[in-house]
Amino acid sequence: MTQPQIVLLTHVKHFIGPTAVHRLLREGMTVVCHDMAFADPAVREAFRAEVPGAEVCAATAPIELVAEIIDRFGRLDALVSNDPYPAVRAAVDEADPTEFRRAIEAMMVWPYTLIGRAAAQMKAQNGGRILIVSSAAPLTGIPNYSMYAIARGGANAMVPTLSKELARWNIPVNAIAANYIKNPDYFPPELLANKEAVAKMVKNIPLGRLGEPEEVAELVALFASGRCGFVTGHVIPIAGGWA
Repeated sequence: MTQPQIVLLTHVKHFIGPTAVHRLLREGMTVVCHDMAFADPAVREAFRAEVPGAEVCAATAPIELVAEIIDRFGRLDALVSNDPYPAVRAAVDEADPTEFRRAIEAMMVWPYTLIGRAAAQMKAQNGGRILIVSSAAPLTGIPNYSMYAIARGGANAMVPTLSKELARWNIPVNAIAANYIKNPDYFPPELLANKEAVAKMVKNIPLGRLGEPEEVAELVALFASGRCGFVTGHVIPIAGGWA
């Protein structure tokens, strides 16, 4: 009997995580969920009750996280590095270097470290899949959001290099570059309730609407499943034609 695929989904309570976990569970995968809030046992227990069938990790740092997964499940078939971080508005001549370093740490260093640990295990297995859930912001640029766009650009830049580096071990590496997707981290309810603000945003989107998180989750499931395993090295925009 074929064993379920083991997939790690990071920052599950944020960005695309809440929708992606349900979609991956419907794939029949063993979905191992990470979130910084899971350092609190009560939060872990509440999440287990909220999302039946999901596995929860206590570890929050990349090295310990992968070690916990291997100890519990013996392998890691897919990594979905879902990395939320606030898009802080600041002109380049007013940007705070400390905030910029935090953005780089969250959107570049943290996923890079995690990918490195996951890749070591996948090499030993001679196979796996790596997917970064990033942003379309660096593909076109957003004035006054340079710290965010540059850090996301660094994450996107991992993809072509790491895809070539890891291809010999049958490890495709891709990224989903999302923007204008409904989710509370970037589009809180009070913003979506503001019809004028939403209309202003929608003017920038050729498809004329905001995207649904379920649409991103479908793409996450496709890559995590390995059904498109011959695709590697791509940063795929999902932004309604904006990028």
